[in-house]
Amino acid sequence: MESIGDIMVKIIVDSTQDLTKEILEKNDIEVVPLTVNFSDGESYLDGVTIQTAELYEKVKEKKELPKTAAVTVGTLIDVFKKHIDNGDEIVYTGISAQMSRSYENALLAKEELGTDKIYVVDSKNLSTGIGLLILKAIKDRDSGLSAKEIAKNMEKNRELVLSQFAIEQMDYLYKGGRCSSVAKIFGSILKIKPIILVRDGKMHVGAKPLGKITKALDIMINQIVADKDRLDTDHILVTHSIAPSSRDYIMEKLKPLFPNVDIIETVAGSVIASHCGPGTIGILYMVKEK
Repeated sequence: MESIGDIMVKIIVDSTQDLTKEILEKNDIEVVPLTVNFSDGESYLDGVTIQTAELYEKVKEKKELPKTAAVTVGTLIDVFKKHIDNGDEIVYTGISAQMSRSYENALLAKEELGTDKIYVVDSKNLSTGIGLLILKAIKDRDSGLSAKEIAKNMEKNRELVLSQFAIEQMDYLYKGGRCSSVAKIFGSILKIKPIILVRDGKMHVGAKPLGKITKALDIMINQIVADKDRLDTDHILVTHSIAPSSRDYIMEKLKPLFPNVDIIETVAGSVIASHCGPGTIGILYMVKEK
């Protein structure tokens, strides 16, 4: 948290941004967790009381996919209030408003507190697509920008984020119902390794390669190479839900192609993982112009 005169700017995010614990703690980013719920009443806080590997073990054990729940208004009021009472300004973002009530709940919490010191931004993204916005916001905060300026830049930057994921197991995404167009290709689930794109706050099916996952990985790699001349060279994020082989494959390709870019590996949290399934991996980056 940085000081603007006597005012401190606090950046708060929900748990779906999938940045590493080290990055979040080093940069004083506060995380509010979403919830993972099973039908037997077991409930877990994303990244706090359950991690991704444990989630997948529970799915195997219970033979069901969990439901996920947004951060509650009450939780957000409590988190926001402690910083407002301390005289801070707040910039908050989380998973796309099209995918969860977390954004709406943050607006309700702000309204309940009756303050103009909270700036709530719809990321229009998920996973480290949000993380890229947070990394930019950290730079803005550390450069001395106000919360209002940071939020305004975040709204501009969200249009420049390109997020794409290769899905290895379609049943998670299909049963979770997060991507309506998945149903159209579900009949070929055993053969297709689709690329899921996040654009304008929603998930869409992009390419639909058949066969090995490496075909899908090559499509994503070729896309970032095609964007090389307009690539924002601060960061590239490679985020996966327990996909070590695919991670190694992508890293070995990307590092020689982008030797001067900070390429960060992260593991998707349990909320994102519960919708995309094991083996999912994404390449997420920003461009300088849309």
